[in-house]
Amino acid sequence: MGYADELFDLTDRVVLITGGSRGLGREMAFAAARCGADVVVAGRDHDACAATAEEIEKATGRAAMPYGVHIGRWDRLPGLVDAVYDRFGRLDALVNNAGMSPLYDSLGEVTEKLFDSVVNLNLKGPFRLSVLAGERMAEAGRGSIVNISSTGSIRPRPAIVPYAAAKAGLNALTEGLAPALGPKVRVNTVMCGPFATRATQDWDEERLAEGVRPHALQRIGKPAEIVGAVLYLISDASSYTSGATLRVDGGMP
Repeated sequence: MGYADELFDLTDRVVLITGGSRGLGREMAFAAARCGADVVVAGRDHDACAATAEEIEKATGRAAMPYGVHIGRWDRLPGLVDAVYDRFGRLDALVNNAGMSPLYDSLGEVTEKLFDSVVNLNLKGPFRLSVLAGERMAEAGRGSIVNISSTGSIRPRPAIVPYAAAKAGLNALTEGLAPALGPKVRVNTVMCGPFATRATQDWDEERLAEGVRPHALQRIGKPAEIVGAVLYLISDASSYTSGATLRVDGGMP
């Protein structure tokens, strides 16, 4: 095993990824398993999580546990954490990746139900899950929590105001939880720009191209390009990094 392999080695560690059955979460789950971790693929659609977990086991030989849960439901999350410990006896890393940004025609049409659902999934759930998992990690003496945020949190557009506000709260969550759960548990943020996932496949291609033209790389990201940042933060490669925000956005101005 070379130096870089040792640095990013996750052999026999357990990594929980919410929203892990598709898009960026799926890439993260496969990457963690390929680095030696057993993974928990959690999401609202249990069948999709189970299918992804089966693919991961076949491709990597690592254990992959599916778990169907709505991350925005406060009272459902203790069961998720308990299930992880019942199966594996440990949890080394949590990636709060599940999120959504529903479309609306105007701000006046944003209902209380829509607003609450966005905040619940993008902010309330990650808070609850981070505390539940983080306290048990701290008792075990080690752990890493990664919050997947968005550049919309610092560049909010009219079409994503509730989402941007929730992700801005997630950024603050990282800042607050890092000292609260330290020194044994590290908490960091990956702030994502636009990536080519199912969430963006219906976007207008011309408008998208125009939107990323001012970026340094002048293109949308490929899902696999999130992997390096997440592996860095959940591995020992980032052993002296906590409370940080790492932007992966193609050089957004």
